[in-house]
Parts: sequence; structure tokens; C-alpha cells
Amino acid sequence: MPKDWESTFTHWAKGPAATESERCENAIRALKNAIAQSDALKNRNTEIILQGSYRNRVNVRQDSDVDLGIICRDTFYYHLPQGITKEGASITPAIYQFAEYKNDVENALVNYFGRSEVTRGNKAFDIKANSYRVEADLAPFFEYRHYWDGSRYAEGVKLLSDSGKEVINYPEQHYSNGVAKNDNTSRRYKRCVRILKNLKNLKNKMEEDGYNSAKEIPGFLIECLVFNVPDENFSSSTYVPLVRSALAYIYNNTRPSDDCSKWTEVNNIKYLFHSSQPWTKAETHQFISNAWDYIGYE
Repeated sequence: MPKDWESTFTHWAKGPAATESERCENAIRALKNAIAQSDALKNRNTEIILQGSYRNRVNVRQDSDVDLGIICRDTFYYHLPQGITKEGASITPAIYQFAEYKNDVENALVNYFGRSEVTRGNKAFDIKANSYRVEADLAPFFEYRHYWDGSRYAEGVKLLSDSGKEVINYPEQHYSNGVAKNDNTSRRYKRCVRILKNLKNLKNKMEEDGYNSAKEIPGFLIECLVFNVPDENFSSSTYVPLVRSALAYIYNNTRPSDDCSKWTEVNNIKYLFHSSQPWTKAETHQFISNAWDYIGYE
């Protein structure tokens, strides 16, 4: 291991610089102003939430855009268990539909930022960066309720993409579980996530050296993989053995013969290797193997 990885990891473990954080906050403020000035939305029961790597403090210097969601609670999606009816859960028909809501959000953004600054994506809206703010993504959601019985439910958010795909997330559970994991590991969990995300961002350099797996691995998956590493594996106070321990655990539990079927996303609700996920166990294992070799662990 000729390279001074300890110094590199120490640098990578840090979050973005203060100036980047300030530009993130400016983007958040601008988006809130856009919604507040919308005639169609200002009287709706909406809430703008931070989500993604910025809120969860696992963003890195090459990944300083900000992800937000706008939740409308005038309507909610739901899942009912067998034997429970809509009437039994006191659910009434929706008046405000998601397609209308997404159009209202788009109009609010265009009216505030201008058409050239706003791109409507399949799931979210992209607002361009400038010298004052970072690039921002705003995803419109309805509240989502996964009922356990007629009155108790797990609360999340759900959107319908323009292509018709359903996306369900649990941002509050993700945030609180990540904070708890970080506290339980002396703040080493999120530092380890940042290190591995920075390593993934070296995908071009890794490809030059014959490792092509990094481009297939999203930062969100890395965050979830490290979340499933037991707390005791974060005992080292220096980064080279800390990262080694995390990579070894993930590698050993994602081999074809090993079972990680119960691993979850950070929200502890959605299974990490469910068939609906856009990644596979085999791709994950290959990236971890390549990362191990690229760093030079033995």
C-alpha cells in the first residue's frame, strides 16, 4: 500500500467546505420562496423537506448539490393490510390528484426562476446552479401511509414518475437511523460513507487501472451498505483499518454463497437487495472487491 491512504481518507472524511454549505442553504431558501409565492400552492398543506446526502451529512465535495422534497398532505397514498378496508381506516376519496400537483409545482418554479433555469425530469425538477446557489433537485411527493391495522401506520412519501413508476421513500426514518448509527460509532459511520463515496468518484481513475465497477454504484447504495456494517466494526480511530473493516464485512456478506437478504436501506424498512432495486448483489460485491484491490489491502 504505497500511497498515503491515511492522509487521503482523513481529507475525504470531511464534509464540504463552509462556502459550499452556504450555497446549499441559499438554494433551499430560494425554493421555499418559489413555493410561498405560488397562488396554486400557498394555501395547500405543503412542507419542503431536506433529503439525500446533504441532509444526512454524507455529501462530499464533488457532490454538493442539494436534494429536496415538497410533500403535500392534502392527499395521501396508502397501503392497507389484508382484511382492512378504506372505510375501516377512515380513508375518503382524494380531490387533489398527483398530476395536477406536479404541474402546480412546475409552474411555481418556472414563475420564480424562469423557464431556462428549470428542467422537468421524470421524477423531480432540476434547478440550475449559479454563483449564489448550488444545483438543486426538488421532488414532489404526496404523503404515504403503510398501515399496520386500521389506525397505525408507518409514514413515508410517494411520487409517481412521468413514466408511471411509483417511488416510495421514508426520509424521516432514514435521517433518525443515520444519526443514531453515527452516534453509536463515535461519528465514524458517516465519515466512512464519505470516504467510500469519494473513492467511487474516482471511477475514471479506477477505470484507467482496470476497475470498471464504480460507475454502476450510486452514493445512496454506499450509504446503505455501510449502515449494515455492525457498530463494533467502527472501533478503529484511524481510517485505513476502519475502511478495511467495513469493506471486509460487506465483501464477506455479499458473496454468492452468503445471505444479506435481510439488509435494509438506512430507513430500516425497505430491503436493500429487493428485486425492485436498481442495483444487484453481484454488482455491489464487484465494486467492493475492486475498491479493496485499488486501495491495496491484503
